[in-house]
Amino acid sequence: MKTTRRNFIKTAVSPLIAVPLILPSRLWAFPPSSRINMGFVGTGKQTQYLLTKFMPLAQVLAVCDVDTTRRTDAQQRVNKFYTDNKDKGVADCRTYTDYQELIERRDIDTVCIATPDHWHALPVLLSLKKGKDVYCEKPLTHNIREAIDIINTVDKNKRVLQTGSMQRSSKEFRIACELVRNGCIGKIDHVECSFGGPPQYCDLAEEPMEPGLDWNMWLGPAPLRPYNSILSPRGVHTHFPLWRSYREYGTGDVGDWGAHHLDIAQWGLGMDESGPVELSLVNNEAVLVYSNGIPVFHKKSGFGIHFFGSEGEVMVNRGRFRVIVKGQTIASYAGTENKETTCQAEVDKAEKLLLKDAGIRLYESNSHYEDFLSCVKSRKKPVASEQIGGRTVISCHLINQLYFNKSDIKWDPVRFSFTGGTGDPVWLTDNYRDWNKAK
Repeated sequence: MKTTRRNFIKTAVSPLIAVPLILPSRLWAFPPSSRINMGFVGTGKQTQYLLTKFMPLAQVLAVCDVDTTRRTDAQQRVNKFYTDNKDKGVADCRTYTDYQELIERRDIDTVCIATPDHWHALPVLLSLKKGKDVYCEKPLTHNIREAIDIINTVDKNKRVLQTGSMQRSSKEFRIACELVRNGCIGKIDHVECSFGGPPQYCDLAEEPMEPGLDWNMWLGPAPLRPYNSILSPRGVHTHFPLWRSYREYGTGDVGDWGAHHLDIAQWGLGMDESGPVELSLVNNEAVLVYSNGIPVFHKKSGFGIHFFGSEGEVMVNRGRFRVIVKGQTIASYAGTENKETTCQAEVDKAEKLLLKDAGIRLYESNSHYEDFLSCVKSRKKPVASEQIGGRTVISCHLINQLYFNKSDIKWDPVRFSFTGGTGDPVWLTDNYRDWNKAK
């Protein structure tokens, strides 16, 4: 069944939100010493990591997954942790197949969502409307309309949302952006961001169904197709599945790594609450131009994020950092092959030499997960809020649409709309399948 984005959301969640919400006061203001109760939707490879970060800081009460094996494994991990660390919480984790049942629990304060991209928006939106705060992995959404809906719903319901763009909580990225924002390399001419390309349509062959998997629910709003283990790997897998390579479920490398690197580029350019105003293809590579006139070039290879200024360059990636000012290398660490220094030491050196009198200091987060929980208590916006994650993923979606359609785009980041006779409203959203009718 094909339907519009808004009608789909209304149909999917309205039975659950029709009654007035009576929320316990602790959802609005947590005492500093209280522990926050969490539920997890999606228990694959990324959640295995997220549990190690959140279990010591909060009480995990529930996990949800459409795969029995992964769901049970996550429950066992949680209960073992609290059994071994009784001072951290209680070993009483319940399991769910349907995310709506988990979100309905009134004793769950926050929901962590680490599903495939096409399953981000629905549990995020329902959680927000049910008074839950949300940690959602990047890329935040599967299309532009979902990002707009989440931005508006967070604001309307006065919730806290952290996007899992954890590079914002690593010092090398923050210092790189502070160097740029404080004019340490002069006027910015352009930026290069290195990551892979867009996704493709899924053409995988049918395989025998994995036992214990609700395949219809895994597909959810995506088109119906036969099972393939590349999309939902068998058992408790230890790799990141390649559903992200297919348009029906993921956003390709553009949404995967682009959501990380474009996020930092926009942070450095002061464009967190804006976005590109023009996109075009030059030599089959996307070029994004922002309202300040600065272009960002999508490159398939490079340092990661590379800022070019009138008086120097700043380059940054995970565990890699380089600053050149007026032809002099101020700090440099390009990998572990350099045994004489470390990335941390080079970042500290650049900070000490160039930022001691800095007029601009950016949001400092040393732990993406502690930052989220701290903001749940304080009700402040976290380092990668819905505005930041939403606008970053919109930039990624615009790049993908540019590659899909080979047509220049003009974009209004204030009104979230195409301008100048470019673009097509169809590009904003997906056609959603009513998976409930397929049960």
